[in-house]
Amino acid sequence: MSHGALLRQMSDDPEMASMVMYDYTKANIDPQLKGILDFATKLTLKPGEMEETDIQTLRVSGLSDEEILSVVMVTCNFNFMTRLADALGVVFEDSRQQQMERWLTGPVKDQEWLMKQK
Repeated sequence: MSHGALLRQMSDDPEMASMVMYDYTKANIDPQLKGILDFATKLTLKPGEMEETDIQTLRVSGLSDEEILSVVMVTCNFNFMTRLADALGVVFEDSRQQQMERWLTGPVKDQEWLMKQK
């Protein structure tokens, strides 16, 4: 939720950010961003299966080697921080928890696509 909150906060389109957070494969996003998210998802869930073709796909989509390195570093940093917090039992501050609860019970509850069960 904290990563999604950051995405919504930094985005010019909070609804799109919510959709990306919920299921980016169904979001109306450009092919390059979808490729980046596919890459980050694979790196997160199946890091041992990464291949040169994954990098080539990003290059073909128009990313430079420096941008690809940034994608890798950001993905790894978020994964590292999440695992660190999980391992140490980090919990949200009350104010953060209340903020998430307000978001989930506020206008978002009217977004049918977001609130439906997978």
